[in-house]
Amino acid sequence: MAAPRRDTRGIVDAPGLFTRVRFRRRAPAEPLRPYVEHYWLIDWDLSEPYATHVVPHPCVNLVFQRYADRPGFGEVAGVGLELFAQKLTGRGRVCGVQFRPGGFRPFTPERPATDWTGRRLPLAAAFGPSDTAAAVLEPADEDARVAALDASLAPLLRAGPRVLAQAELAMGLADRIRTDRTIRRVADFARAEGLSVRALQRLFAGYVGVSPKWVLLRYRVHEALERAASEAAVDWAALAAELGYSDQAHLVRDVTATVGVPPTAYVR
Repeated sequence: MAAPRRDTRGIVDAPGLFTRVRFRRRAPAEPLRPYVEHYWLIDWDLSEPYATHVVPHPCVNLVFQRYADRPGFGEVAGVGLELFAQKLTGRGRVCGVQFRPGGFRPFTPERPATDWTGRRLPLAAAFGPSDTAAAVLEPADEDARVAALDASLAPLLRAGPRVLAQAELAMGLADRIRTDRTIRRVADFARAEGLSVRALQRLFAGYVGVSPKWVLLRYRVHEALERAASEAAVDWAALAAELGYSDQAHLVRDVTATVGVPPTAYVR
């Protein structure tokens, strides 16, 4: 199994964040890897407050958090539709589980993924009362925290064969959208996969939580922001064409709508 990815897609000003916090990605236990992209762990001890911003991926996260002014707690964070901001102060810790797009449904098979979209709900809303947050956040040893995440998640994987098969299909299609730059239109993609557009939309609503078009646009924005952060000079017109936009203006519009500023301002 491949190691957790090392890119910073979705993290706004990743260098600024990484100079202030200790950030790691860890792989889950083998039985969880078909559904979980990775665990992400953050610890900080700041003398001054810092606001971090993330352009969310089309996936559900479980987020276990402990801040200096409150006890540890866990949340289900559905697919975020807007730029996410979090102010970090003092000392704190976060242990997160990033599911693959479509990978959370097998853990809550009775609920469509749209139930979580755009929402952050207490962990109990999905799994009932538990002491999982304390078990995950308290250990000083990082390996112990990863082991606690594995032990907590494994019993929650309880979907039947039909849900697992549909989740596998949704995960595969979402991953194709992420990695295949030749995919430009949802109708063409559905046809190539032997599905109607309506069937593809229903699958994504139930298992990913957003439409295939939304996923396609979000991955385009991620790629544009990653390139903007890593290249000294970006040819925005060429990048727009590479990502399947009809012109540069459409790329600028999508980036601006997502992060609140045009691409050139984002680079500055």
